[in-house]
Amino acid sequence: MWRELAPIGRNSGTGGYRRYAWTDADADCRDWFRAQAEARRLGYEVDRNGNQWAWLGDPLGDDAVVTGSHLDSVPDGGAFDGPLGVVSSFAALDELRRRGAEFTRPFAITNFGDEEGARFGLACVGSRLAAGQLTAEKAHLLRDGDGTTLPQAMEAAGYDPDAIGPDPERLARIGAYVELHVEQGRSLDLTGDPVGIASAIWPHGRWRFDFRGEANHAGTTRLVDRRDPMLTYAETVLAARREAELTGALATFGKIAVEPNGVNAIPSLVRGWLDSRAADQDTLDAVVTGIERAAREHAGRAGIDLDVVRESFTPVVEFQHALRDELGKILLGRGGSDAGRAVPVLGTGAGHDAGILSASVPTAMLFVRNPTGISHSPAEHAAEDDCTAGVTALADVLEGLACS
Repeated sequence: MWRELAPIGRNSGTGGYRRYAWTDADADCRDWFRAQAEARRLGYEVDRNGNQWAWLGDPLGDDAVVTGSHLDSVPDGGAFDGPLGVVSSFAALDELRRRGAEFTRPFAITNFGDEEGARFGLACVGSRLAAGQLTAEKAHLLRDGDGTTLPQAMEAAGYDPDAIGPDPERLARIGAYVELHVEQGRSLDLTGDPVGIASAIWPHGRWRFDFRGEANHAGTTRLVDRRDPMLTYAETVLAARREAELTGALATFGKIAVEPNGVNAIPSLVRGWLDSRAADQDTLDAVVTGIERAAREHAGRAGIDLDVVRESFTPVVEFQHALRDELGKILLGRGGSDAGRAVPVLGTGAGHDAGILSASVPTAMLFVRNPTGISHSPAEHAAEDDCTAGVTALADVLEGLACS
C-alpha cells in the first residue's frame, strides 16, 4: 500500500507532496482509497462533504467504531502526516482478519477531505462541515490563491458543492473514532516508546495580518519618505518570536503575500499569516495579544495601516478520558516484550480531524514515534518497525473496541 501511494502528488524537485484538495493528486489519492476498500470487499461511499468511507457491517447501524485520517498534504509536505493513519487502518483490518477476529459493532475506515487546508486556508474542512463547525455559506466563500472558490473546485472534481453541510445523523451513529498519526514532535523518541496515546490538542488558530503602506519606486524613493509595510511585517515576525519565548507558546509566520510583488517596487500591501498554539487558552490569548500590540505599535510609528483578522480557531481538545483510558488498558494488557508497560500519554500542538469530531463523537488518538520530530517536510519519517508497531497497536485497540 505504501509503495502504491508514495508517488501520488510528489514533486520531483523538492521530494515533498502537493496533494491539495480537489486537485488531480487528490483525485488519485481518492481512487487509491476506493481501490483499497473494494479489494477488501468493504462497502464504499462518499458523504455529502466529500469524505470517503469504507464500511464493514451496516453503515446505518449504531455504535460504530471508525478509524482513519486524511490523505491531503501541506505544500511540499512529508509522506507520513495523514497517509500513515489511513494505510495503518487498512493494515490493521488485515491483521484482525488474520487473527480471525469477529466484529460485533459496525466498523469503518475514513479519509477526511482537506484536512491540511493547504489550498483554501482553512484546516479540517471535511470534518468541520460534517460536525457543523463550518457552515455551507462560509465554505462557499473560501477561495484559493488563484481565486477559485471551493464550490468551483468541488464541481470541477465531480462533486456537488450544494450538498455540503452538517451530517449529525452520521456522526450520531459513531460510538468511537480512533485516529493514528505520526507524532509531530520528539516526545516518544525521548522516552524510547514506539507508540503513544494522545491526551489533548492545544488550542490553536490562524490570524491574518494586513499591513498597508504606499507603493513606490525602490530606486528613487528616499528611505525617509517611504511607507514600507515590509519593515513593519518584519518587526512583527521578530515580535512573534519574542512573545512566544516569553509565554512558552508557539508562534509562526509561515505564509506571506506581497503586492505588487516587484523586485524594484516598495510594497503597498504585505499580508502575513500567523499560526499560534499554546498549552492552554490563557497563554494563547497572551501571546496573540502581545504580537498584535507590537504590530500596531510598529505600524503606528511607520504610518502603516493594519488590519488583523482571525481566520480560524480551535479551542483546547481534551480527548474523552473514558475512551483514552480504555486504549491504555487495552495496550497495557497486550503481549510481547513490553507487556505490562504503560503506554505514554502526551499532548500535541497539532490539529487533527479527531479534535474537530471530539465535540460530537468520543475520539482518541495514537501516535507513532518520529525520531527527528520533523513534520510538514519531506524529511518527516518513521521507521518501518515503529510503523508496524503502530499497526499492531491500532489492531489491538480496534479488536478491544469492536470485536468479540
